[in-house]
Amino acid sequence: MGMRTLYAVVLLAAACAPAAAQSQLQNAFPNLSFTQLVDLQTPDDGTDRLFSVEQAGVIRVFPNDPATPSAPVFLDIQGRVESGGERGLLGLAFSPNYAADGVFYVFYTAASPLRSVLARFSVMPGDPDAGDPNSEEILLEVPQPAGNHNGGQIAFGPDDGYLYVALGDGGGSGDPGEHGQNPETLLGALLRIDVAGPGGLPPDCGAGPNAGYAIPADNPLADGPGGACDEIWAYGLRNPWRFSFDPPTGALWLGDVGQDAFEEIDVVAGGGNYGWNTMEGFACFAPPTNCDTAGLALPVWAYPHGGSKSVTGG
Repeated sequence: MGMRTLYAVVLLAAACAPAAAQSQLQNAFPNLSFTQLVDLQTPDDGTDRLFSVEQAGVIRVFPNDPATPSAPVFLDIQGRVESGGERGLLGLAFSPNYAADGVFYVFYTAASPLRSVLARFSVMPGDPDAGDPNSEEILLEVPQPAGNHNGGQIAFGPDDGYLYVALGDGGGSGDPGEHGQNPETLLGALLRIDVAGPGGLPPDCGAGPNAGYAIPADNPLADGPGGACDEIWAYGLRNPWRFSFDPPTGALWLGDVGQDAFEEIDVVAGGGNYGWNTMEGFACFAPPTNCDTAGLALPVWAYPHGGSKSVTGG
């Protein structure tokens, strides 16, 4: 990935076929360009600013105005980020109270040892266009056995205020660590944690000197039998690169990147097992035929690799 331009998709009704639609790309910010752009977020603070995330470890800020001439650096943590391939600074989420507290969260890959890091930062006092690189508080670290399938999306639930964190299966081909179907690991799962302060249950699988969150008591696996990780909201995921909440309904739509044959889109419910690596899309994967699908949640849509490949949107 090199320089990137932000484009807006414009739907145009075809004059000869009113039911049909065409899409065109329109340069949304003709004066701006970005390097390895992976995410774009905006806080609910009334300022109408956009924050772009670059994989190497840079966040930029600029007004949501097509004529804006530049995108200054908001936060630079390149020295902490292991970037390349599917590694890097992958996610950004603003506190639901960002207008008052100036707190934001990032999700990135770090090295030596290779791990995924969830961290909290604050803005510089008196400068809303600058994040304070020295304010980092590491909340969660998850060891990564390989450099791919790091997941990356983080977002606050619009109804519950909890932070959702997407983690891939740990990488390799075909889930060699068998993490997807193992709720005793945070890999291959969507987590739901409380980063607001004390309360709830203590960290479980993310426990350690850097654990800085609580677990909502109504998480589906919380304090259940066996060794399942209390942080998990749903599991059986391969590489949940992006997800989003549907504003009218609050439903969580997730794009799960497939292996060799199918990409899938899931509407995720708490406690759901979305099949990987027993299934890929609607098809059996391991074993390739006659797999046991009992208890698995099927995707709402899956498509083969004939026309396109990795699903990259939530």
